Amino acid sequence: MSASPPEIWFYHLERSSLEATLPPLLERCLSRGWRAIVRGGLRERLEALDVALWTYRDDSFLPHGLDDAPGPERQPVLLTTQGGNPNAAQALFALDGADVGDAAGFTRTCLVFDGRDDAALSGARARWKALKQAGAKLAYWRETPDGRWEKQQ
Repeated sequence: MSASPPEIWFYHLERSSLEATLPPLLERCLSRGWRAIVRGGLRERLEALDVALWTYRDDSFLPHGLDDAPGPERQPVLLTTQGGNPNAAQALFALDGADVGDAAGFTRTCLVFDGRDDAALSGARARWKALKQAGAKLAYWRETPDGRWEKQQ
């Protein structure tokens, strides 16, 4: 029996920043009982996200840590530039064109890209095409004018 194709969701940022968009998505993962990996291409970007996740809302706590802190395998949300799945996460969030690697180990992989950046938009289109040809189960989410996410058909 073959495994079902990986579920890969594309999140097209058009109005909101990553720092405003990512925390609620991570909260949804945690509310499902999932762990998450946030994989970025640049260490500096992840360090800025680390600060943003601690301070994005006064009435919320989003447990997370960077991969170079002690006990990365215990983190509910792990920020990393590395591959693999050290915290046994169900969700992978790939930012800034970071390599997804083998998505088969995750329940859901989310590629978050800034549609206001031509290079990021072109990269997301190329990834969509390659993943579709590989048989991945894809979904495309677009930001509405009021800041909600709407699945496109």
